[in-house]
Amino acid sequence: MASVGRRPPTRRGREARRNLTAYGFLVAALICFGLFSWYPMVREVLLSLQENNFVDAPTWVGLDNFETVVEDPAFAQAWINTAAFTGLALLIGYVIPFCAAIVLNELRHAKAYLRFVVYLPVMLPPAVSVLLFKWFYDPGPGLFNQILGFFHLPGLAWLDSTDTALISLVIVSTWMNLGSGTLIYLAALQTIPSELYEAAELDGAGMFKRIRHVTIPQTKLILLVMLLLQIIATMQVFIEPFMLTGGGPENATVTVAYLMYQYAFNFGNFGGGSAMGLMLMIVLIVFSAVYLRVSRGNT
Repeated sequence: MASVGRRPPTRRGREARRNLTAYGFLVAALICFGLFSWYPMVREVLLSLQENNFVDAPTWVGLDNFETVVEDPAFAQAWINTAAFTGLALLIGYVIPFCAAIVLNELRHAKAYLRFVVYLPVMLPPAVSVLLFKWFYDPGPGLFNQILGFFHLPGLAWLDSTDTALISLVIVSTWMNLGSGTLIYLAALQTIPSELYEAAELDGAGMFKRIRHVTIPQTKLILLVMLLLQIIATMQVFIEPFMLTGGGPENATVTVAYLMYQYAFNFGNFGGGSAMGLMLMIVLIVFSAVYLRVSRGNT
């Protein structure tokens, strides 16, 4: 008696199986996104309306936490410092990676090695980078003051002066994130057709004119996206003031994220810390929406 073999799957069955696999991966991603993104945001909203020490039962206090943080003298200073840090980071940390990418793109030799050198700070743990710069900024044997002394210039109190503390943090942040931005810009530059540069050279355009009329227009989209991402990231600066200055001197480097940490873990006021975080989130959401609306025509 002949055995009956298994029928081969139909086309519809194969498609259903492929779709099922795709939906499986999608569900896993949605679960991770919900647990690590949406749930913390919902939890933050709830905590901002509660008095909660995670030991006793939480008490609903309404907007009292917001009133507490707004009345704090450090509240306004934290927002001013955060805005100043973001502005300085745009002047330094937004321009330097783009310029570095242009230089790397023009080189003919040692490209791979220089890419590695530029990206090396990104591979270091942030704590290691910050501690390295803490030695650089040391007013005694620090590297930066030794360099100034070599040129017979007076040393600076990099982290101990209200005039230099914030810009010192910007320098650290720029160095730590230089590699990522540079490689992203470099990838965008390599997609520009070489014929455009050749045509510009035939028209007598020099290097700066080629950058202005070819490079920047061809990379406008990535420039706009990176600008938005950098503003969002720098508005949440925390590790630099936390490890280098502790918010000092005289609250000159207290940022919104650092003040949020102080409320939650130094003062034990988790509701106040959540209120700070919620306000920062709302500001970033509103800014992102306005920015995307305004830049829609340029993209």
